[in-house]
Amino acid sequence: MTVKKGYVATTKFLIASPTKVRPVAHVVSKKSCTKAMAILDNMPQKGAVLIKNTLKSAIANALQANKNLDEDSLYVKEIRIDEGPRLKRVWFRARGRADRLLRRMSHITVVVDEKAGE
Repeated sequence: MTVKKGYVATTKFLIASPTKVRPVAHVVSKKSCTKAMAILDNMPQKGAVLIKNTLKSAIANALQANKNLDEDSLYVKEIRIDEGPRLKRVWFRARGRADRLLRRMSHITVVVDEKAGE
């Protein structure tokens, strides 16, 4: 899947299940960056903190690349939560048995862009 045009930030190998992070991403997608940051500040999920850090990086990339941009003119164009590798661990159980414990990882990609009207 190709990333759309804009300013991109990617964070990889985060130990958080993609199925738990995706609902948080859907809440802030297509919103202005200042509004998205305010929403993520007030969400209790672990995924909100992870997405917020990646969003901060994308905003910083946009402001660094184009000195004329204002943070208020940016919006979240796309958030993609991809599945990363899985850590496979042993979970010891009763009677000498063992289960497999999968620690899932996520790759978060955030694309921000300037609003069309400006």
